Amino acid sequence: MGKSLPGATKLQHLAKVTGAAHHLNTTGKNPKPTTLNRRIIGEDNKPNSKKKMESSSASQRLPLSEVVSDCVKRWFKDSLKEAKAGDVNMQVLVGQMYYSGYGVPRDAQKGRIWMTRASRLRSSVWKVSHKHPGYNASDSDSDEIKSDS
Repeated sequence: MGKSLPGATKLQHLAKVTGAAHHLNTTGKNPKPTTLNRRIIGEDNKPNSKKKMESSSASQRLPLSEVVSDCVKRWFKDSLKEAKAGDVNMQVLVGQMYYSGYGVPRDAQKGRIWMTRASRLRSSVWKVSHKHPGYNASDSDSDEIKSDS
């Protein structure tokens, strides 16, 4: 089924050719690791003390759905902030989020308002208005009318 592994002599020859022969041990055994696995324990870092994340994660585990929901809501807030500042791509994203109810309660009227704002600078945003968030007006399917050749 598969190729057999090359012999040890072939590997040694290859190592010599590539210049890695000086890294090999002459006895054929691997040298012992030279790294030290010591831990310096300071006053703040005692062995029995738990780190902040370790102590809180065991007592407050959240379902993944809640974590994702929180992330989506924060994404909406950040996008809304940028959209209000005038970023056309973020205006399209906020419109899509309102249309689909992604990170915010579904509201087609607000979605239409944000798409109208974005369409003042780029009319092609209407082609992506009803898509899921993340399909912004710079995607290939939102380009101005393509010539049929």
